[in-house]
Amino acid sequence: MSRKFHTRAEAGKMLARELTAYADCKDLLVLGLPRGGVPVAYEVAKILGAPLDICLVRKLGVPGHKELAMGAITAGGIQVLNYDVVSSLGITSQTIDQVTADELQELQRRDRAYRGDRPPLNVKNITVIVVDDGIATGSTMRAAITILKQQQPKRIVIAVPVAPPETCDQLSDQVDEVVCLKMPEQMYAVGVWYEDFSQTTDEEVRHLLAQHSAVSSHS
Repeated sequence: MSRKFHTRAEAGKMLARELTAYADCKDLLVLGLPRGGVPVAYEVAKILGAPLDICLVRKLGVPGHKELAMGAITAGGIQVLNYDVVSSLGITSQTIDQVTADELQELQRRDRAYRGDRPPLNVKNITVIVVDDGIATGSTMRAAITILKQQQPKRIVIAVPVAPPETCDQLSDQVDEVVCLKMPEQMYAVGVWYEDFSQTTDEEVRHLLAQHSAVSSHS
């Protein structure tokens, strides 16, 4: 196994080196997937000189098997379903509605907590770099892509420190570019690839967004 990343911040700095073609690009936005993707995205946005925001997506887990995604939802209520999972498990519309309602509440809480009264940044006709701390199955990232495409950005780039090669291949069919530092055949879990994978808190997400905003406004 190759060397682990020390922290999400270190992974973000390493990722930014692979994205230098986008440095100081005029129409560029870096989006972090909360919570763990935000410390990575913060470093990328800082080094590239780009605005930073969040892309709020929640996986809709199958009841009793929460890791298995039957879809995902955004804070705006846009729902993306994995029809293969829904049909093969015979999941009812009532079950989907209940899980969606629960996750929507959590998304709205996070939206208020992280963004306050600020509206989301507009992605239409700009290049968007979507960052997470790693991808295991890819369901959340696929939902983020679906949602972003509806807003018509000029270009979507997925940037992650670690993901399985087959997931990168699948995602590359849906976006303009995928940048991934490590593509292990045996992925296990994202946390395995970090020495420090402690949970990112709401407070950290707020702090990083506010800090980046303050620095950007003075530069």
